[in-house]
Amino acid sequence: MRIEHQFSIAGFEVSVSFPDGWDADTLLPSFRPFYGKKEGQEKALLKCTVCTSVENKAAMPSGELIENTLSDMGYVSLYKEAEGYCVTLSAEQGGTLHVMQTDRRFSTVRVYLHEEDKRAGHALSSLLRIAYSQAVLYWDAVSIHASAVYCENKAFLFMGKSGTGKSTHSSLWMKYIQGTELLNDDNPTLRIVDGKVYAYGTPWSGKTPCYKPLSYPVGGMVRLKQAPVNRFFRQKEVEAFITLFPGCCVIHQDAELRACLYDTLIRMVEQVPVGVLECRPDGEAALLCRNMLLRTDK
Repeated sequence: MRIEHQFSIAGFEVSVSFPDGWDADTLLPSFRPFYGKKEGQEKALLKCTVCTSVENKAAMPSGELIENTLSDMGYVSLYKEAEGYCVTLSAEQGGTLHVMQTDRRFSTVRVYLHEEDKRAGHALSSLLRIAYSQAVLYWDAVSIHASAVYCENKAFLFMGKSGTGKSTHSSLWMKYIQGTELLNDDNPTLRIVDGKVYAYGTPWSGKTPCYKPLSYPVGGMVRLKQAPVNRFFRQKEVEAFITLFPGCCVIHQDAELRACLYDTLIRMVEQVPVGVLECRPDGEAALLCRNMLLRTDK
């Protein structure tokens, strides 16, 4: 017997089924605000079946190793297989290995989870994040590495390399710009709906527990660069595309996924102000960023 749970993330339906007796709330606490199927523009995106570690041996990768990465999720290895992909994840090198098998479009997923691992929930959430970020690319949407705030009924996203100060800049907006709230601090979703670009909160927010099932039209997207003075540069067309692309989640070796991302990003930069902000970590930088985005808002 299995128990299925449904979540609505950025207007997409994500279902996760567990073996009987497993506690979804304990394993996926950040998913609680996203419970339930919403009416309207809901699209069936991803169906995940969580399996026990007893079944794990049959799931080990047999395809071509594409890449190894180390991130906040842990040690991740991606394999290209005949029918799709296989992803392995462990919290530490040589540690307990959790495995995910997917079809080519990341719409059908099986996760083989070592439930006795104290970080099993984190592993499951991370593997779902990987699958989700690829699946949305087929639906005019992008999972982007950014910190996002909202104010005046618009969302604003801040991107940059790790340590650039994305979270700091969001906190400066909240401190110096009245009515600003945090939407997501690590992995919001961008989506084109009826020709407009919206930002959505998700269950993945890095080290900041901010899990809001909210969405707002995007008022601007900015790449941050640390600098001794505050200066804003508007980016258009190709420059805007290049500014946003590094923050987008995509398997670069997959030509079909890349093509989906390119098409969506091109349409987004036509609709939304994009800029580069050279800045100090101060209130002046936040106010300059806001004012310049509002001046260039289409």
